[in-house]
Amino acid sequence: MKKIFIVIILWFIAFNALSQTSKTTDANINGHIIDKETNQHIPFVNIHLKGTTLGAVSDETGHYFMTNLPEGSFVLVASSINYEPEEIEIVIVKNKTQEINFMLQPQVTLMETVVVSANKYETKQREAASVVNVVSPKLFEQTSSKNVAEVLPFQTGLRVEETCSNCGVPQLRINGLDGAYSQILMDSRAIFSSLASVYGLEQFPAGMIDRVEIIRGGGSALFGSNAIGGIVNIITKEPDRNALSLSHTATLMDNQSWDNNTVLNGQFVTSDFKTGAYLFGTVRNRDAYDRNKDGFSDIPQLKSTAVGFRAYHKTSDYSKLTLEYHHIHEYRRGGDSINLPPHEANLAEQLEHNIDGGSLKFDIFTKNGKHFWSVYSSLQNIARKSYFGTHKDLNAYGNTSDIMSVSGLQYQYNMKRCWFLPATLIAGGEYSYDQLHDVMVGYHRDILQTVHIFGLFLQNEWKNEKVSFLLGARLDKHSLMNDPVFSPRLTLRYSPTKAWTLRASYASGYRAPQVYDEDLHVGAVGGEVSLITLDPNLKPENSNSVNLSADWYQQWGKTQVNVLAEGFYTLLQHSFLLMENGHDSQGNLLLIRQNATDKLYVAGINVEGRFSYRQKLSAQIGYTFQQSRYNTPQTWSEDPTAETHTRLLRTPDSYGYLTFNYECFKNFNASITGTYTGSMMIPHYAGYIDNDVLTTTESFFDVNAQLIYGFSISQRTKLEVKVGIKNIFNSFQNDIDQGVDRDAGYIYGPALPRSLYFGAQLKI
Repeated sequence: MKKIFIVIILWFIAFNALSQTSKTTDANINGHIIDKETNQHIPFVNIHLKGTTLGAVSDETGHYFMTNLPEGSFVLVASSINYEPEEIEIVIVKNKTQEINFMLQPQVTLMETVVVSANKYETKQREAASVVNVVSPKLFEQTSSKNVAEVLPFQTGLRVEETCSNCGVPQLRINGLDGAYSQILMDSRAIFSSLASVYGLEQFPAGMIDRVEIIRGGGSALFGSNAIGGIVNIITKEPDRNALSLSHTATLMDNQSWDNNTVLNGQFVTSDFKTGAYLFGTVRNRDAYDRNKDGFSDIPQLKSTAVGFRAYHKTSDYSKLTLEYHHIHEYRRGGDSINLPPHEANLAEQLEHNIDGGSLKFDIFTKNGKHFWSVYSSLQNIARKSYFGTHKDLNAYGNTSDIMSVSGLQYQYNMKRCWFLPATLIAGGEYSYDQLHDVMVGYHRDILQTVHIFGLFLQNEWKNEKVSFLLGARLDKHSLMNDPVFSPRLTLRYSPTKAWTLRASYASGYRAPQVYDEDLHVGAVGGEVSLITLDPNLKPENSNSVNLSADWYQQWGKTQVNVLAEGFYTLLQHSFLLMENGHDSQGNLLLIRQNATDKLYVAGINVEGRFSYRQKLSAQIGYTFQQSRYNTPQTWSEDPTAETHTRLLRTPDSYGYLTFNYECFKNFNASITGTYTGSMMIPHYAGYIDNDVLTTTESFFDVNAQLIYGFSISQRTKLEVKVGIKNIFNSFQNDIDQGVDRDAGYIYGPALPRSLYFGAQLKI
């Protein structure tokens, strides 16, 4: 691995030396930015020359100034959250100062947001080849979400549920497929290993996140293995001005357990905007929660600290170096006797993670905007200490180490015309390395898994505002598979009018039979430890996905409406299935992952509606109706009385969400949010109950409310206070198992009971 980093660093140095440096031209631009509806100046708007690294940010009065710009013809772009971006063509002349002013149109629905996940390069959300949903900082604020896991349920087609009452595993499901079918990315890199993805959505705090981009279905195949259900791309924050914020939120769960979260963020840029750094720090301390007062936790104790930064340096007008680093320490403990060592408890799951990760990226543009190169390397190392045991077992301690890296090169070529339309060609290659070593000496468990993936991708998109046609493919050589995997991708977009956008896509994907995967964590069932193994004849999964969608946008004066209907169909061959497989010599319950005896299909429709009036009122609602079915019944238990099933387990046929935000008066906002989870089938293993059974759950509606008021202390200092309640109706599972013999995996429904919270944020 050291050799990889040496090569990358030398590559950066070489290109940095070759990059052009800025010249003193005394060609300047200044101006102001005004809200088109209110005629008020807009502070902190990003201004940049398209195709270069040059930019500025408007000050508190809405004015900006750029100096020593390169000569020639350029496009000047002004962009800000909640406003439609505006572009103005300009000619920059040496020794001349020009005044360029902007009037931006408020745009609450964010449908002109620039996204990168659809095609691996920046494009407008409405013109993207695939439907891309964006989680903005505003949604984190409206839902009072502390991390990615808490905010994702407020996106159409997505569910996050806890799958272990001892350790609190949050599992993401996209379009009905469980977490192992979804690829989690950080800044477009697949750095989340099989171990990191187990708790990763809860470990990365909101303070480091600029936005989250989501693609549902096969359009995500460009990102490689495990991207069958979709991708979640976490985009970290980059500094754009000098600012500081400090916040604290205290949550009281069901009048018995506290959850305290403190966040400190700072961003700093030089006066010429050539160098900047965004720093974040988060400390969280959550007490364990016992719903049924049996002495065993139903939500584990959690203590975590996360610190890190993202920094950039513009090495020239057409090149930029970006560096990101994060360190996360997390301790979680569930079971009974929380304050005692785990081997003195009747049931304990305890984990301590130390995560260090980072990335280095170097981008180069050409002056004419035709060519773009990006070379990157990401690395993440995890050291984990664990205990999974029952009945004061001294043998249940374990240690896990995991190191993963992704390095690659991407090239982009923009063509004014290719055959019949303007086109963008993307080509590149990636190398992914993951080595995991998981040891539990007392259980004679020693897993050493090393994975190498070599990937090549190529795609070309022909497009204009009315139509686009994208043809692409990815070729992967996975070390756990004998043959290379070819994953084609085809998408069509057609906008017959400005109001309508129609899309169709096809893609294939795969999932390798890895020894360690998201659901391969040790658990406790019925007072004994369960260990998951693999069938020696386990075959890789293959998928074929089709998506069809129709988007309708309309604006009447200051009112905007957007409605989306999306149909999806995925066919899985050799899908993985988990079932009982006896006991080992120490009496531990064995679960084995096998291929299902039949194909699995997932089909359904996502419906989404957005409404906004100016910036005072906004609402969004999403609903999914689907079916996840095997063609023939599947077994899941050795118990002869246990019924078979054709439904994909832990997957409801219907679910949805809503968000509503109203600015009652200036700086005072009220919001109501909620999620709906329909009935589903859950496996319930014997222990607290006599026999293994499949349980059909009730449906849940989880409603939250929040008030935020902000007031200015000085021109640059603002204080916001908030108060809210989560799960107002206390909609929570009412048949949780009790005692040491419980099935910790028998947990479903909302993640929190009724919880009151209050907080404050100071912004400077």
